Amino acid sequence: MANETPFYIRKVAVLGAGVMGAQIAAHFANGNIETILFDLPAEGKDINGLVKKSLQGLKKLKPAPFAVDHIATQITPANYETDLELLKDCDLVLEAIAERVDLKNSLFEKVTPYLKENAVLATNSSGLSINELANSLPEKVKKRFCGVHFFNPPRYMPLIEIIPQKSTDSLLLDQLEGFFVSSLGKNVVRAKDTPNFIANRVGVFSMLATGHYTEKFQLPFEIVDALTGTKIGRAKSATYRTADVVGLDVFAHVVNTMKEGLNNDPWSMLYQMPEFINMLVKKGALGQKTKAGIYKKEGKDLYVLELSTGEYRLSDEKLSDDVKAILTEKDVAKRFALLRSSSLPEAQFLWSCYRDLFHYCAYHVGEIAQTVRDVDLAIRWGFGWQEGPFETWQKAGWQQITAWIEEDIANGLTLSQASLPQWVHDVAEYNGVYSTDGAYNPHINQFVGRTELDVYKRQLSPQTVLAEPVITGETLYENEGVRLWTTGDDIAVLSFKSKLCVIGEDVLDGIVAAVEVAEKTSKGLVVWQEGEHFSAGANLLQFAELFMVEGIDRMRESLEKFQRTTLALRYAKIPTIAATRGYVFGGGCEVMMHCDRTVAALESYIGLVEVGVGLIPAGGGCKEMALRASRSIDPYKEVQNYFKNIAMAEAATSSRAAGPMNYLQDADVTVMHADEILYVAKQQISAMAESGYRPPVKPQIPVIGREGIATMKMMIVNMKDGHFISEHDDLIATKVAEVICGGDLDAGTLVDEEWFLHLEREAFLSLLETEKTQARVEYMLRNGKPLRN
Repeated sequence: MANETPFYIRKVAVLGAGVMGAQIAAHFANGNIETILFDLPAEGKDINGLVKKSLQGLKKLKPAPFAVDHIATQITPANYETDLELLKDCDLVLEAIAERVDLKNSLFEKVTPYLKENAVLATNSSGLSINELANSLPEKVKKRFCGVHFFNPPRYMPLIEIIPQKSTDSLLLDQLEGFFVSSLGKNVVRAKDTPNFIANRVGVFSMLATGHYTEKFQLPFEIVDALTGTKIGRAKSATYRTADVVGLDVFAHVVNTMKEGLNNDPWSMLYQMPEFINMLVKKGALGQKTKAGIYKKEGKDLYVLELSTGEYRLSDEKLSDDVKAILTEKDVAKRFALLRSSSLPEAQFLWSCYRDLFHYCAYHVGEIAQTVRDVDLAIRWGFGWQEGPFETWQKAGWQQITAWIEEDIANGLTLSQASLPQWVHDVAEYNGVYSTDGAYNPHINQFVGRTELDVYKRQLSPQTVLAEPVITGETLYENEGVRLWTTGDDIAVLSFKSKLCVIGEDVLDGIVAAVEVAEKTSKGLVVWQEGEHFSAGANLLQFAELFMVEGIDRMRESLEKFQRTTLALRYAKIPTIAATRGYVFGGGCEVMMHCDRTVAALESYIGLVEVGVGLIPAGGGCKEMALRASRSIDPYKEVQNYFKNIAMAEAATSSRAAGPMNYLQDADVTVMHADEILYVAKQQISAMAESGYRPPVKPQIPVIGREGIATMKMMIVNMKDGHFISEHDDLIATKVAEVICGGDLDAGTLVDEEWFLHLEREAFLSLLETEKTQARVEYMLRNGKPLRN
């Protein structure tokens, strides 16, 4: 018997070119997947005009749906009238039209005759019944049909909920999960077919409960957002700004789905839109997309709706010192005790919101999910919370919180009088729903571990919930700034210990020492960070203090150390790989560029941005760009491009964008899922070591010289005359030009790396001695943003 064709998704069709459908198509294209985007035929000359207009509109969206703009050309526009034959080559067809069962069923009827036998059909419904939608499908299609719910914006929100219907093939679900994780970089949660699934069910309930208590405690909207945002580990957009971003009409639709599908729910009285939101929707004030909703921005001023008057006023997010003191209490159990006992309206508001969220999740977890872990991860990944409700409950003291909830139920203070399920008391002996055996599953009354799908073996350091083991490994070397460790595979991993992985003198010392240790103990070295950022650059505060206290000569020594450090990575006896995600700025970018290779998560933001503080790259960054330019077909043109990037502090907004800017090179690798970069980097190390790795030979670099400097100075003059840059920007850009062109030499003169590094140091130090650069450094340290002076 012949083996079945291996599961592989080469080509995808997205049905529906609305904002959501088009953004989903864009992210498939980000993953280098052939994508066709369908919509209704347009009137006029171009029958695919609606799709093309939608794709053009994506280029204006912020944050950008495309990893780099030209990816838009990889999407084929199509329509349901003339192009359905294109579906015959598609491995996955994803419907993403309006949330109406009749419209979706009508579209399914139209497209199913064109699906190939093993194609997957999915719906991006955010809450409709997947089983109801499956009822109209042919039997042979049903087993390959499921819900696949992306969150907005699809490129950046990590969650996908996969929702099977009763006849979906279980192997197909496993294969789809693997595809979405590795090929799109998503975090997958399996949800049950209940209204709004998991994340929206819990997240929207939390928002509705927040709305109820906003009115009960008569709190202004911006104060509620200050209370329910980053101060309690949730998304910066908090509650009401999130509603504006989502769109009040979309939010109303999701709430209506709960109202219609959950009329026997003990919390059904809450499933309705507050009257003030209905009023805003009727006026067309739908949030961010209409430039007015609960908030409205005019110039730099942010206005907020005043509930009592229905008018907008200036927003003021100031919290009282007493509330701030409670929220900064590090002991979670003490913090909750303070919230519950305080007479402050803000504290009572927060306790009430938490209490009812815990109550709701405990009551419904068995209905909507397999385990408490699914609920916590769904809300973390779908709503941007740092921890889910069950994690928070357990950290705050499972038994104490349970007793308080029951006391409040008995006193009629909760939104529902429903009793807590018996299992809530049963797990008290384990101090909650997480233990070393896994997460609690209420269906079988047991603690269960994670899924063991092969795709997760690629995540060597996955995002964990309470009580799950964290990768540690054996320490090979450690100082104040870094830790070098291994998991026993003869590959050393170097991680920085500083906030945002900034690079200070302790990190520099640590890198050099770690390279020496790794050369003796390991077949390769990976620079990888445990947090969400590779490195935000040099430790600006430390270097500023060094200069102010010990002077310019001590600063020169520090720069020389930085340069020796990056060269240690470049000329190590073993292969070195940078595994990047998040910020890869300034000195972090220089560390990355001096490794033999980079394995970059798609969401790696890479650039030499030192100009923002009035300086130039001096850890080998200018030298490295000059070297890379010298190896190109047109060195003169490339040097000009790299000069612009450095002089304008241009950073790549994805790893795909970093290639054309030459921050990444052809041998470097993009990985869609950030949790896979360490695994892939180790695979690269093994391949390089097995192939007989030798460090590069020190190069002789042909300079562009004074002719190049003259050309770039003309560009600088034009920018200054056009008032695009200031006098000080002129000076900085001139220094960049002089260094990257190799100084006052004839074009083609061969120099070594030390020549460029000398130029970098002296240019950097000369700028550091100016008052305006010192003002820029001070302003950045104080305000966290650049000063243009």
